[in-house]
Amino acid sequence: MKLNRTKNAVRNSFFGGINFAYTTIAPFIMRTLMLYYLGVEYTGLNGLFASILQVLNLTELGVGSAMNYSMYRAIANDDEAQICALMKLYRKYYRIIGSVIAVIGLIILPFVPKLIKGSVPEDLNVFVLYILNLATTVFSYFLFAYRNCLVASFQRNDITSKVTISVHTVTYILQAIALVLFRNYYIYLILSLASQLLINVCTAYITTKMFPKYHPEGELSKDTITAINRRVKDIFTAKFSTVVMNSSDPIIISSFLGLTALAMYQNYYYIVHALATLLSVLLSSVMAGFGNSLLTETSEKNIRDLKKFTMIIMWLSSVFVVGIISCIQPVMDIWVGPDLKFSFGIVICFCIYYFTSATLRLFNMYKDAAGIWTYDKYRPMVAAGANLTLNLLTVRFLGIYGIILSTVVAQLVISIPWILRNLFKYVFDQKAFFSYVKRIIFYFVDAIIICVISLIVCNQIVLSPWLTFITRGIVCVIISNVLILVTFKMLPEFDDCKELLIKLISKGRKRLSKKS
Repeated sequence: MKLNRTKNAVRNSFFGGINFAYTTIAPFIMRTLMLYYLGVEYTGLNGLFASILQVLNLTELGVGSAMNYSMYRAIANDDEAQICALMKLYRKYYRIIGSVIAVIGLIILPFVPKLIKGSVPEDLNVFVLYILNLATTVFSYFLFAYRNCLVASFQRNDITSKVTISVHTVTYILQAIALVLFRNYYIYLILSLASQLLINVCTAYITTKMFPKYHPEGELSKDTITAINRRVKDIFTAKFSTVVMNSSDPIIISSFLGLTALAMYQNYYYIVHALATLLSVLLSSVMAGFGNSLLTETSEKNIRDLKKFTMIIMWLSSVFVVGIISCIQPVMDIWVGPDLKFSFGIVICFCIYYFTSATLRLFNMYKDAAGIWTYDKYRPMVAAGANLTLNLLTVRFLGIYGIILSTVVAQLVISIPWILRNLFKYVFDQKAFFSYVKRIIFYFVDAIIICVISLIVCNQIVLSPWLTFITRGIVCVIISNVLILVTFKMLPEFDDCKELLIKLISKGRKRLSKKS
């Protein structure tokens, strides 16, 4: 089955964009309600549990990506029997994963209070709260979770977006009532559990209707299972660093600095992560297209695509970084007040973190699409170890600065150079390596210069918090895009990006006209 990569990318980007806006704004409102009606400690506690469970989800890392990769070729060949057998294996693995998470989660239950410096609100039982969060994660691996592989592999992420928006709308309304009227955190968590289960059931029902011929049945050859298991193991190590870097930071902050510091950190991280997720919407929309293209297109075409998508990601990342450095402090004044605001030095650290993370995200997407996890399996472990070590060494002396900069150093010194080497050694033409590295350095330097110019201009705008935010937002968007257009226009891949943009707009208009 030949995938229409452009059509699927347009559809996924459209619905992914809607889902992104919804799943960013709605949780933002819920976080705000929690801050105002329950308190900052509840917000920090909620973030701590999320980080602990993300670590427990390490047992899943690798299964989803490995199964989706295995399905790319089966879908391209329209091999129905192979797809069904892969689904059966996927179901088996997810049931095992859910059971393992439940066991490990219960084992660490007695140690949860030790991860919190200071006290927690008197009306809360951290053990009950932790079990409710654990149940939400465990149950998500049962109830047809294996059918999600069809959604990803057929590039129909719009299905997930539609289901998520529908279910979460009802959930958020009920959770808002629980917070505002009853100020009850337990009801809030129970509703989260019910929401996750309902999303799984609805997604399974829709995919069964859309793909009626695919059911978990049949057997794979021993060689195929061995190859999949090898990929799972390799992807596990490849994904490990991301989870450790994202999850260890909040846990260490809670353990050494307390829940209030954690809540402040996550207020900033929430905005930075939202912008990073926006980039992920674009990348995940074309993820299966990457895999399909690497299998069917020439090396020269794939290099051109890499440069093209790099320019797009660097353009967006530069605009977002300018927005963060110019506008995030006025946002905090409006949202949480000056008492829960960090110094400007922390903002600079978050900007550097965002840009390096966005770059690494693109490289990881290509690595996953190419399936070179075996060659990349040691890099994540080294980077994660370096990040965790630096965190523990610096948090006592540098506080939040040490937490953020530890991640940046691990990414810049270890992850980015190493993964680039692997990509150009095993996927792309090695002759293009140095020219591509020069291009990445150009993008980094260009972003720094644009940030400095935009910041100088925006710092002259000091009005009321709302007017400062709105005016700076407009100014920094205009300045950053004009400067980027001037500097990027001289690069050869600029014309490819313009051609792609015109193509996507055309496809989008045709889709909208058909619906109307």
